[in-house]
Amino acid sequence: MAVKLRSQRFGSKKNPFYRIVAADSRSPRDGRFIEIVGTYNPLTDPAQVKFDEEKVLAWLEKGAKPTDTVRSLLVKEGIIAKFAESKK
Repeated sequence: MAVKLRSQRFGSKKNPFYRIVAADSRSPRDGRFIEIVGTYNPLTDPAQVKFDEEKVLAWLEKGAKPTDTVRSLLVKEGIIAKFAESKK
């Protein structure tokens, strides 16, 4: 099973709010997921991003691939750097 770290859209029209989840890559965007690992609110200034760092690192260790958007959020939070250091 290929696992991806991806965003799941919530909120009303023109008022998005996202959960960052670990999900099977074959499931739809807002469909079934395995575990919630964070949230992202792009409407606040600055955008509010919260990750459960232990869960994210555990999924990355297991081979989960983040989508482009989630990867950029992880880079901004410094989690990708910690993951790279732990692999060395």
